[in-house]
Amino acid sequence: MTLNEPRPYETTYIISPELGPDDFSAVIEKFNEILRNEGAQVTSQEVWGFRKLAYPIRKKNTGYFVFSEFTAPPNVVEVLEREFSYDERMMRYLTVKLDKHAVAYNDRRRAKRSAESQNKDA
Repeated sequence: MTLNEPRPYETTYIISPELGPDDFSAVIEKFNEILRNEGAQVTSQEVWGFRKLAYPIRKKNTGYFVFSEFTAPPNVVEVLEREFSYDERMMRYLTVKLDKHAVAYNDRRRAKRSAESQNKDA
């Protein structure tokens, strides 16, 4: 594996609940654009919506959760997390490099969710 070869990552981030629906979309698109500009490819994205937090963060008990999977060169994670830290609308974030087992698990999970959603539509 070369030093700049794209690797699989997943990131979960929590956006402040004080924003409106259009603002959430704008924040998500901003970070997707950062990934694309840095040469990453977003493979999957799930907007989990509002969730109750296990403990308060900045005196807030809820947050807007987003889960993204992407492949990117290693330097992209540094750029993405720097941008997360600059954005005051961001409450928390975590980016993890995936191994082959995690990638396989995420593929199975996506297929199961897709099958469940198709069964609901039928």
